[in-house]
Amino acid sequence: MTRSMTGFASASGRHDGWSWTAEIRSVNGRGFDLKLRAPDWIEGLEQALRPMVQARVARGSVTLALRVAQETDAETASLNRAALGGAIDLVRSVQEAARVEGLALAQPAVRDILAIRGVLESGPRQDDTGPLRKAVLAAMPDLLDAFDTMRAAEGAQLERLLREQVDAVETLVGDARDTLPDRAARMKDTLSETLARVTENAAGADPDRVAQELAVIAVKADVAEELDRLSAHVSAARDLVSGEGPKGRKLDFLTQEFNREANTLCAKAQHAGLTRIGLDLKHVIDQMREQVQNVE
Repeated sequence: MTRSMTGFASASGRHDGWSWTAEIRSVNGRGFDLKLRAPDWIEGLEQALRPMVQARVARGSVTLALRVAQETDAETASLNRAALGGAIDLVRSVQEAARVEGLALAQPAVRDILAIRGVLESGPRQDDTGPLRKAVLAAMPDLLDAFDTMRAAEGAQLERLLREQVDAVETLVGDARDTLPDRAARMKDTLSETLARVTENAAGADPDRVAQELAVIAVKADVAEELDRLSAHVSAARDLVSGEGPKGRKLDFLTQEFNREANTLCAKAQHAGLTRIGLDLKHVIDQMREQVQNVE
């Protein structure tokens, strides 16, 4: 199965006066990178979540955000006595400044002082978070299953596109082979004409040396090796696409090898038809490389 590196899933739940929401998303990445955002006051939560994600994802930049909140009827508030003292001192300072200016201020009510930021603190109850952690972790497999389902669905589309592109490369390699007889005839005519001009203007030229130079030219112009390697890469690409497990890195390397052979083919073409096929090859290979960047 081919999986995409991009995916998203979300979940929510409640437990004993608490509510929580979780979102997991991933984008392309060179390796595996997990950003985990979870409440640090739930003991052991992050340490348990991290291996659960790592067991499902081999490559990509993954973000898992978990938010936990107390429901309204379960909230508790406590008085911050230090903040209360500061608030009272502040009220006295304001009253004194007003008196100096000849202003009369009404006495503040208790609720006014309690409304000053920091005087009343609300937050998580300081009881055992173990049951809450257990409830949250119990929901994670379903979240990760949904995440995997989306990545697998996108991966199936990527696999279909890659198969089509590999087939296109194979067809173009076959077209390139079909041009070789015509290319060989044209190159033979060109070399014969060149040789005739050389021998006419180079009296006493060593026939053996001329033959050696012609052999070197013929070897440099031969593209059979490049076509054979392209065919081998096609076979390797099909095996990778059909295989199990992460394959993005290997496919990325293979598309670089495809591109190298296509570049060499274009450089050695010396034939309009073969040049066009080489350019078409480069175009298809570039499309493959774009798709491979999304494969896990």
